Amino acid sequence: METFIAYLIIFAYPTYRIVRFIRMKRYFASPEFLAQKQEVAAVVDEHNEVSGYIDEIRSSGKFSIGYSSTGGQSQLATYDNTSKFNYKRDRKVADYTSRNVHNGSLQMVRNASADPIKYLIKYFDIEASEDKLAEIEQLGESISRLENAVKNARERATSISQAIAPPKFILKHYLVKFQSQIGLNVNTPVIPYPEYLFQYVSPGGNSSQESRIQLNSSAIDALIETISEKIKFKKSAAGQRALMTASFREFIKNRDKYSCKTCKVSINDEPHLLLEVDHIMPVSKGGLSIEENLQTLCWKCNRTKSNKF
Repeated sequence: METFIAYLIIFAYPTYRIVRFIRMKRYFASPEFLAQKQEVAAVVDEHNEVSGYIDEIRSSGKFSIGYSSTGGQSQLATYDNTSKFNYKRDRKVADYTSRNVHNGSLQMVRNASADPIKYLIKYFDIEASEDKLAEIEQLGESISRLENAVKNARERATSISQAIAPPKFILKHYLVKFQSQIGLNVNTPVIPYPEYLFQYVSPGGNSSQESRIQLNSSAIDALIETISEKIKFKKSAAGQRALMTASFREFIKNRDKYSCKTCKVSINDEPHLLLEVDHIMPVSKGGLSIEENLQTLCWKCNRTKSNKF
């Protein structure tokens, strides 16, 4: 009996995989699938355009706002651990070369975990100035655009899968092939969030602790508000503007009824419409982040406009 079961296991699984493979080949060659593929071709093209737009944002954005002073000149020296104990077992080694890593005491690392924005400003040389605030807001804009575009691309991919409604075994075992067959860009977009690390390594390398800060939209908004409170430049021209946070961008979209001011398409017309907030007079030309100078554009119209007024 045991021998029979063993033979059954040995031959049944390969047979199952062969049958599954044959079913997969038949499904992708079926007239039904090919017809559905034609029907969603426009949506697929739009999805791949958004994926290309994500790459554009990644390549054009600046994803760093400050550096740690520790290790700033580390390239001028070489470092070797000559301890004999190092050859007997692994020991933790501090990172003195990365500009986004600050090495300090154990208490500093714990404090940074409790009050991340305060310690980020203090140890990564983020000055409280109008120029730095504008730079952080620009970073926030890039990150926000990426987050929205990535979310939009994933929603489009899901809607395409739902529209075609392939058999469950296709989604479970052949998802990548399914996406390839219908022409989807299957690369998973990654958002390059700036990360800053507070690190403690004991003198002997026996223990270490880290506190990591990832600058996603929420963290950037908190940083913007903290810097704004520090400089309080209400009497300056720049001080007459609003802070470009996620909530303010959402306010502008809501004001414009979630429709593009140029092509007039709205989310009622296109549920997966990717909308962005644009400065009518670009910041580079002196435009301020005030309601009168902000408008909602779809990503295509915004990309076409670029830095023009």
